[in-house]
Amino acid sequence: MVTNLNKLKTAATDSIWIVGGARSGKTARLVEQFCLWSKTVKPLPANVSSRGRSGRWRAGQTAPAILVLAANGDNRLELADRIAIATQGKYAFHSTTPFGFFEQEVLLFWPLLLQSLDLKAQFPLRLQPETELELAARLWRRELDEGILQQTGVSPNRMVRRTLDLLQLAAVSGTPREEIPHILQQGFAAGDGSNSLWTSMGELLERWREWCLTRGLLTYGIVCELYWRYLLPNVTYQQQLASRYQAVIADDVDDYPAISGHLFDRMLDTGAAGAFSYNRDGGVRLGLGADTEYLARLESRCGSVENLDAKAGLSSEIGDLAVSLAVNSEGFYPLGLSLPGSVRSLETTSRAQLLRETAEIIVDAVKSKAVEAQEIAVVAPGMDAIARYSLTEILARDGIAAESLNDQRPLSTTPEIRALLTLLALVYPGLGRLVDRDAVAEMLVILGSQKHRELPETAEDNPTFNLKSKIQNLKSIDQVRAGLIADHCFCPDLDRPQLLEITAFPRWDRVGHRAALAYEQIVEWIEQQRSQQQERLLPSPIALIDRAIQKFLINDRYLPFDRLAALRELIETAAHYWVLHARMQRVEPTNGGDSETIARFIQLLRQGTVTANPFPVRSQGPEAQAVTLANIFQYRSSRRAHKWHFWLDAGSPLWLSGGAATLFGAPLFVRSQLGRPWGTEDETAADQQRLRRILVDLLSRCSVLYLCHSELAVNGQEQTGPLLPLINSSVSCQQSAIRHSGTSRKEKS
Repeated sequence: MVTNLNKLKTAATDSIWIVGGARSGKTARLVEQFCLWSKTVKPLPANVSSRGRSGRWRAGQTAPAILVLAANGDNRLELADRIAIATQGKYAFHSTTPFGFFEQEVLLFWPLLLQSLDLKAQFPLRLQPETELELAARLWRRELDEGILQQTGVSPNRMVRRTLDLLQLAAVSGTPREEIPHILQQGFAAGDGSNSLWTSMGELLERWREWCLTRGLLTYGIVCELYWRYLLPNVTYQQQLASRYQAVIADDVDDYPAISGHLFDRMLDTGAAGAFSYNRDGGVRLGLGADTEYLARLESRCGSVENLDAKAGLSSEIGDLAVSLAVNSEGFYPLGLSLPGSVRSLETTSRAQLLRETAEIIVDAVKSKAVEAQEIAVVAPGMDAIARYSLTEILARDGIAAESLNDQRPLSTTPEIRALLTLLALVYPGLGRLVDRDAVAEMLVILGSQKHRELPETAEDNPTFNLKSKIQNLKSIDQVRAGLIADHCFCPDLDRPQLLEITAFPRWDRVGHRAALAYEQIVEWIEQQRSQQQERLLPSPIALIDRAIQKFLINDRYLPFDRLAALRELIETAAHYWVLHARMQRVEPTNGGDSETIARFIQLLRQGTVTANPFPVRSQGPEAQAVTLANIFQYRSSRRAHKWHFWLDAGSPLWLSGGAATLFGAPLFVRSQLGRPWGTEDETAADQQRLRRILVDLLSRCSVLYLCHSELAVNGQEQTGPLLPLINSSVSCQQSAIRHSGTSRKEKS
């Protein structure tokens, strides 16, 4: 349908298609092209006509109208910086991501959508994934309770997420939402009673979409559908788009959704120039909405094609061999195979031993100056909490920092966040059921333990020095003291749980004067906030969280970047939650007060919901000089490169999946797959193609590789992953090199 029409479109002579592997210079070529376009003609004043002038920019423009797109937020920041440096900041451009662009356009041209969809005039509000899940679960509560929306072995929350993801997949692929049940019926085997489930999913999504639009709420899926189905075909919008942008630069289009191709087609049709970079071994987000094959057709729309054949890192040496061993060998490897010395192996029996020895090799390498800490990356198909904690702790003993790359863990796993949630339940009434002894003890440890400023040794060194100020600056509550205080001073109550005076503990002297004073200050602060809340002087729970952070967490201590990022994430999540609450109260007023909303917010975070990432901010200072810890998906998404790679759990079968969970039904919404069934053979072929891309891509990003393999996984089962032939080959080559080295020494002697 759309594809056949696109074949008839003519190529844009001034558009460029740049294809190459990782680190082949694609982004640098795009930056160069931006510089060439921006210097075609000088920007014209608004009152000067461009008639008779050659060049791309139209009359009335005061700056080049170039749209610059990158696959994700971090890549966007880096690309924007590189362009600004190359042009010395002289030329304006609009930098964003594909979804960021869709959302901006939908919000900017919301009045057009109101007219075409006959919606109520109200400013739209974008839902975050966690609030989207909560609201949809409430809307579909009856279907969940009655088992209408149910699959064997799938939890209710997961079932809601799967259903919502189907709307997103259909939207980003340019597929009408009405076709979702039919696509599922065709794609999955019939006869198992699932057809009624697919129909129910389609009906629930229709109800959800209507419910959201009626209230002015937008989700990822709804935004994308509104853009490609209603806004992009609008003649008024098309005219505005053509007048605003005369060129588009898109980096890594292999990671873009299919509807990005619709946008690029429209821009090229109206005379805009395009510069696109494409990596055949990319497609990091395949299974998460990207359509690499569909975007590849843009090559036929470009007047020139540039192939950057340079291979980076180890891919030039062992890329083809590694793919052959892992994908095609079926567990066998040829005798006499030779791998370079830059490929090494580390084999242990247990995973605990593997983690310890991996960290020790890193420590030795850094201490011997063979490599810097920031030149090392530990990459695994699944960087679980055990591996992350073990590596971080062992490296820290030798003064080596470790940075978890885009660590998407639930907020409730951060102690500071749990302490702040407990604080909310102690200040606001009616939340006693959400506070227990253990939570209070942990809160006292977090809020009462601080990194202290240095004090003069004697009173003579400082005229204002006194014993009380010294104790205040040295306040500290450890776990044992916190437990004792919570046992004797915490008074549970459904409405108003209390922290009693320290003297309520008969042996309060056992906790020490410093801990007692720190506890009294916490109690006093909580009582002040309670008083202000009762007098309506506390604006909102967000204000309370901010006050607590300022008072207890960042007032006199240095927090690591990951903890600061978690606090930012909490503030942004809370702000969004209460903006949404205010919207819902205007549309559907309820009698529940702040306490009910706060209770839902606390429960949402405590149940392990992964909230949306905060606006990307890059770490600076000590964390920049750190070993990088990441799973495969996170590392490939970041487009980073490191001199040394440690592939942790190299024998794991998870290498086939790349460490990223594919969305339910995702293969069915790839444009080339629409209307076709998805079977076991398709799954196997997709896994092998994914593994090939992973190997070539990762090998392009390192010069030294350690294959770290343990015979037994965490659960005690034997590891039999696809990289075993490569591991065995590396071990064989190492043993051969050792024997050869020993023979040489004997001959010399």
